[in-house]
Amino acid sequence: MRGSLQCHEGTRLVFEVLGKRWSGLILSLLLQRPARFSELARAVPGLSERVLSERLQELVALGLVERLVETGPPLGTTYRLTAKGERFRPALRQPLRWAAEIKAPA
Repeated sequence: MRGSLQCHEGTRLVFEVLGKRWSGLILSLLLQRPARFSELARAVPGLSERVLSERLQELVALGLVERLVETGPPLGTTYRLTAKGERFRPALRQPLRWAAEIKAPA
C-alpha cells in the first residue's frame, strides 16, 4: 500500500489565493502596470465592483498589492504590486505556456 496523500502547505496557499475567482486575473493585470480601480473594473468583463473591491482588499491584506489613495483632483485609488507581488511574475509564465499548449490544435 502506498503512503497517504498529503496536501503541501504551499500548494494549499497558492490555490487559496489564486483559486478565488478573479484574483489571478487581477494580479496578471497589475503585472502589466499599476492601475486605478476603474481601469481594473473595465478590464475584466463580468467582474462586479463589489467583488473587485473584496479581492483587492484580500490581496492587500496578503501583502501582494499596495493601495495608493490619490488626493486629486480628481480623487482616485491606484493599485500596484508590492515587491512580494512582483515575485509572482516568473510563476505566471509557466501556466501561460500550459494554457497555450492546451488551446493549440492537436
